[in-house]
Amino acid sequence: MTTAAFPLVSFSAVRERLIAREETALLDVREEDPFAQEHPLWAANLPLSKIEIEAWRRIPRLDTFIVLYGAHDGVDLAPLAAQTFAALGYTNVHLIEGGLEGWRAAGGELFRDVNVPSKSFGELVEHERHTPSLSAPEVQALVEAKANVVVLDARRFDEYQTMSIPSATSVPGAELVLRVRELAPDPATQVIVNCAGRTRSIIGTQSLVNAGIPNPVAALRNGTIGWKLAGQVLDHGADRQAPAAVSDAHRAQAEADARRVADKAGVSRIPLDAVQTLEAPGRTVYRFDVRTPEEYAAGHLPGFASAPGGQLVQETDHQVPVRGARIVLADDDGVRASMSASWLAQMGWEVYVPDTAPSASAFTEKAAPSPAYPRVAATVGEIAPSALAELLKQPGTAVLDVTTSANYVKRHIPGAWYVIRAQLAGAIDAVIPASQRYVLTCGSSLLARYAAADLRALFDARGQRDVEVLLLAGGNAAWFAAGLEAETGETRLATARTDRYRRPYEGTDAPAEAMQAYLDWEYGLVAQLGRDGTHHFKVI
Repeated sequence: MTTAAFPLVSFSAVRERLIAREETALLDVREEDPFAQEHPLWAANLPLSKIEIEAWRRIPRLDTFIVLYGAHDGVDLAPLAAQTFAALGYTNVHLIEGGLEGWRAAGGELFRDVNVPSKSFGELVEHERHTPSLSAPEVQALVEAKANVVVLDARRFDEYQTMSIPSATSVPGAELVLRVRELAPDPATQVIVNCAGRTRSIIGTQSLVNAGIPNPVAALRNGTIGWKLAGQVLDHGADRQAPAAVSDAHRAQAEADARRVADKAGVSRIPLDAVQTLEAPGRTVYRFDVRTPEEYAAGHLPGFASAPGGQLVQETDHQVPVRGARIVLADDDGVRASMSASWLAQMGWEVYVPDTAPSASAFTEKAAPSPAYPRVAATVGEIAPSALAELLKQPGTAVLDVTTSANYVKRHIPGAWYVIRAQLAGAIDAVIPASQRYVLTCGSSLLARYAAADLRALFDARGQRDVEVLLLAGGNAAWFAAGLEAETGETRLATARTDRYRRPYEGTDAPAEAMQAYLDWEYGLVAQLGRDGTHHFKVI
């Protein structure tokens, strides 16, 4: 199939679709780091390297209106991506006229960083609602004075454990309204909500304000970034979590509060057994269970994927790449789904929750929905870890690892080359020494299977059919499970580590300049939203 089979669509046509809320998947097929440098507001990142393993899950309707762009090192990846989508059965694939440069030249606004719709929405919420906040020195003074104050960290538990405010308790965003009364039963207790930067602090604080809890509430201004920039010390490895149990009285009050907020935001209610009726022709429906991952694993509604509410609101572009799609949220308490839905509705999504929270008997499914993966284009042979270990004792075998760069750095097969799948051909030509045999691996062998087929096809096209291409059976997991040696660090990078954008607010070693620049960027998002004009945000 030639690229001529894919029609071009102009910036103005895409913009008109977004304004009209017509279902559109605007996809940047570069790796995450170049995507994060600049992209349209509603672009979702789906790298060419991972289309086969992510597309069917993230874009479930094969006739979705898909628009692609993305170039790397002078190579336009969009036509290659379009061919891949077509091979997967997608029937409505387009390329942006002129790519990202065409978007820019036509006057399209470009945004930096990741999860930009959610972050810009958070800034708009603070701008319009004047969400109360306290500075890092003010919060530290309260904590050190042992004042009547509780600090609630609205991030994921693993983020909280990496670094946290002294005395803070982990209460991920969607849990706040449900659990705050257990942690602050005295209405005089000052409640502080924090995250690493700004968005989840603002949304978490405003959630409590919207719900009408009697306590004074404030966001920690600029989160752990603000704490560090103030020269204050963070905790590491904390494990304080909200009580799992919520009293009947507190649950009933939270449910009433959440329902009121959701109704005001325009959230629709639907009987659970009628959810399938939302799947009308031309409509995409995403179903999410917004409870904790642990609750989800214990049992969930059939067909619902796990997306804890706070993170769903924070990462909507990743979870719901089809702008204009319908979203159904569920929980077992009537609080978390309603509060999460209230924010999605304010972000312009058509969102539904069950008219009554499902009973425990409805959560019958234990395993997550099984993802389907397309057939691999070319079959390659497999090699067991023990056999590969013997081959590596002599020259002639190169191991190519297409896992994430973070996992590669953590540990990999000694001598293995890190390579991004979409850049495999260039790495073979320019960096990786020629070998008589190439063994492809990744964490589980899933992505490596497609990469091995790519490499086999490349050598066949070049008439190099004598070069052997193999897949490591079971991938790196099988290698390490066999007790074989591991190597760490950036030992052999055949491609740059552009598969993931390093967030200025994660980890503990970000330079102060980068953290401050990130905050400055967030402050400018409201103005960017105004220039872009496609957001449909409406803050209640």
